[in-house]
Amino acid sequence: MTPPSTLPAQGSPLPSPLDLGGRTALVTGAAGGIGRACALRLAAAGAKVRAVDRDAAGLEELAGLARGLAGAVEPHVLDLTDLDAAELAAAGTDVLVNNAGLQLVRPIEEFPPDVFHTVLTVMLEAPFRLIRGALPHMYGQGWGRIVNVSSVHGLRASAFKSAYVAAKHGLEGLSKTAALEGAPHGVTSNCVNPAYVRTPLVEKQIADQATAHGIPEERVVSEVMLQDSAVKRLIEPEEVAEAVAYLCSPHASFVSGTSLVLDGGWTAH
Repeated sequence: MTPPSTLPAQGSPLPSPLDLGGRTALVTGAAGGIGRACALRLAAAGAKVRAVDRDAAGLEELAGLARGLAGAVEPHVLDLTDLDAAELAAAGTDVLVNNAGLQLVRPIEEFPPDVFHTVLTVMLEAPFRLIRGALPHMYGQGWGRIVNVSSVHGLRASAFKSAYVAAKHGLEGLSKTAALEGAPHGVTSNCVNPAYVRTPLVEKQIADQATAHGIPEERVVSEVMLQDSAVKRLIEPEEVAEAVAYLCSPHASFVSGTSLVLDGGWTAH
């Protein structure tokens, strides 16, 4: 029996720093929040990061923050509703981080159908097209890492978020399917599932949540966002980025088709 303090012979006794030198990573929604943190973390590990977002100014700011890191950040302005362009952008990618998202908080009977369509396009159909574009290269080299930034809402539902919850639940299924198909080719696919993260996307929800629940904005964080979390704080983007980095590491090569939950105990109920 292998002693608990050691790894199998082919491994090292202690985890080594993540080294993505020579690898190309693509991160969507990279201009801010979780995407920015992921792009910087992967670039710090040596990756050449294609930073995808429709926010050109945000991408330029990101590129400036990445100067001096082991890798590099290449801004790539793209609206993910252009699905053909999204698939082309993923060609030659070794690490794919599907992170881009948007949110609208409304009851179903008041939810605009065009917004529902856009949310599903950006958060489910675009990841499918990006994975489709990345897999030929990954399969050809026998290695690839797909990380889908899902949410606790990929595992649990909340009222007034029909499009977001539907998209994240669909992303979970897409990720598992990619894991099953990719396993014979050395490709893993996983979801990272944070609860509420301190990002502009979350900050923009506060007014909508206050209206939907009929409470003042100052009560939204404590009474709505953190109500089901045992750990009473927002998650920092860098914490999510570290989970993404772990899934790209050699020590996570057997982790595939699952969800890495960072929800402060939300789903423990």
